[in-house]
Amino acid sequence: MVLIVAQHESEPRERPPTVTQDTLVLPSLSPIGDKPVSALIDDRCTSADGGLLLLQDVERRLNLADRLAACLRDPRQPGKITHRLDEILRFRMLAIVAGYPDGNDCDVLRGDPVFKMALDRPPVSGPALCSQPTVSRIENMPRRPELYRMAQAMLDLYCDSFPIIPNHLTLDLDESFDRVHGEQELRKFNAYYDDWGFLPIHIFDTSGRLALSVLREAATPSGREILTLVKRVVGHIRERFPRVRIRLRGDSHYACPEVMSWCEAEAIEYIFGLSGNSTLAAQVQTLEGRTAARYAARCTAEPPKFKLRRYMDFRGGAKSWNCQRRIVARVEAGPDGVDTRYIVTNLTDRRAQRLYERKYCQRGRMENLLKAHKLHLASDRTSCTRACANQVRLFLHGAAYWLLWTFQSLMPKRSPWRVVQFDTLRNRLIKLVTEVTETADRIRIALAPVFPIEDILTVVSARLARFVT
Repeated sequence: MVLIVAQHESEPRERPPTVTQDTLVLPSLSPIGDKPVSALIDDRCTSADGGLLLLQDVERRLNLADRLAACLRDPRQPGKITHRLDEILRFRMLAIVAGYPDGNDCDVLRGDPVFKMALDRPPVSGPALCSQPTVSRIENMPRRPELYRMAQAMLDLYCDSFPIIPNHLTLDLDESFDRVHGEQELRKFNAYYDDWGFLPIHIFDTSGRLALSVLREAATPSGREILTLVKRVVGHIRERFPRVRIRLRGDSHYACPEVMSWCEAEAIEYIFGLSGNSTLAAQVQTLEGRTAARYAARCTAEPPKFKLRRYMDFRGGAKSWNCQRRIVARVEAGPDGVDTRYIVTNLTDRRAQRLYERKYCQRGRMENLLKAHKLHLASDRTSCTRACANQVRLFLHGAAYWLLWTFQSLMPKRSPWRVVQFDTLRNRLIKLVTEVTETADRIRIALAPVFPIEDILTVVSARLARFVT
């Protein structure tokens, strides 16, 4: 039995703190009035990640650790196993959620009472969790066949996350740069980022669900490489949802003739950015001149940052294309001159402006999703020597993303917690200092008396109970 209470000043403490170190931790603290301030370490069973227990229930519902562990072959002798594969993976992904992305952090967290409880172990009397060497061995254990099964497990998780069969899915494809600092496999120099690294491809949908993240070298992906990835992802989704309408969306890297021809043959919608060239510039030369003239005539009567946009669509094609396709041009005149962008699509919407602004520019949200994945969850910690181990790390960070995304989706729809960044969610709802007391018949978790987010935590806890059951 677990009892969670907010400890108020009127309640007596369970026991006085027992000092275990006489050395001051912060010896230079300024006094308050005539009273000196000292900071000591005591042996009370405390944790700084009390809110992680809520994520434990989310992980149980999603079955994340069990999904990934089922894809791996454990070469260890069964009689000598202390930490199961699912426990190691669960510990690792919960640590990432709590803001500990490095495997080295496991050496410190293995005795944390909240992490023990999250792995169904008594917080005080239970054995310690796995250490960093155990985590590293598991990350380096999988080979390509097992990575393929883990990718399928992540796609199964994506499909299982829909409460009802969707009618339409828009999949956004984009990449992020992961800087490397050693002789890792697949590392390559990228001239745009002026550094060595990886360029993994991430696939999200418009709701923020992560479909897949794939590690790759830091070079522009070829049409064949993109097509191989898209075939597997779309094929897996169509096995689960045969009648779903799928749309692919991405920047100019993904406007490859192989991909577009396959989409047209498989009745898949696409809308991609398109790099400009002299042929396309000749098509919009007249529109650019007219837009610039209209802007010059109106700019004096408009605000300083006023910009004028015009759109047109036409059919065109590159030499590598097997047919002509619909191209939309957006011409913008402003204080910095005329800027023209292009997209290519097989959508039949008549209005070019609607196609560009409402169906293509919405992919800008992808930048926020990549920010959450890379910055808030530190998915760029791909520092293992082997590429397979770094791909395992991407899967673990993807699983951590799913935990926080699902946790946030349980917030009330009109609540600001529904749209806050992942780091805010972690700092306010997970980083809760707690004191854990274990007795013969119950476990008591005491929170601080100053607790400004008690209401939302109570609401989420109640929703989690319904979500889990």
